[in-house]
Amino acid sequence: MESRNDVRNAVGAPPPPPAEAAHDRLWARDVRSSIRCAAALLGLLLLIDRAAGTLTDLRALLWVSLAVLLFLVLCPARVAAGEGWLASRGLLRARRVRTDHLVSVRVLDGVGQRLVLRDTFGASLEIDPRVLVANPALWHRLDEDTRVSALRGSLMCGATALHRVSQRIDGETALTVFKVSGLD
Repeated sequence: MESRNDVRNAVGAPPPPPAEAAHDRLWARDVRSSIRCAAALLGLLLLIDRAAGTLTDLRALLWVSLAVLLFLVLCPARVAAGEGWLASRGLLRARRVRTDHLVSVRVLDGVGQRLVLRDTFGASLEIDPRVLVANPALWHRLDEDTRVSALRGSLMCGATALHRVSQRIDGETALTVFKVSGLD
């Protein structure tokens, strides 16, 4: 049976600590893959140039520059999400949006599909939807906060885009469950 002190402690208890940030679990693997690709290109270029007998210091510098450029293009942004925010940090810049104050969510189609988020404070962020598909914790955090934005009335457009991403994530999750259970 509860005593008065138990009830008072439950009511007067401090609020639970804020939820920890969710991070892209595959980011380190993708960075290593980018490094391997750049190193393989550099190795092949140096090997071919040396075998041809045309390797000079200037050409080696050119090949190193080309490999560094390839790494910069392939290196993924590090994505993290917490209660009310989503951040993307690349090599040259970091961006952050308030996901509980979103104004719009758009999907940019093309060679690489991008999800563009804009908040009421004017900040915007582009993220690859595959990051959300591969990281359910990030998607869960974003989904909860976009619901808050919709309830506040700040989310003017983007429900369709979020629904498509949600369907894609649900499909990938179901496929993973089938594979793990041996039903595929």
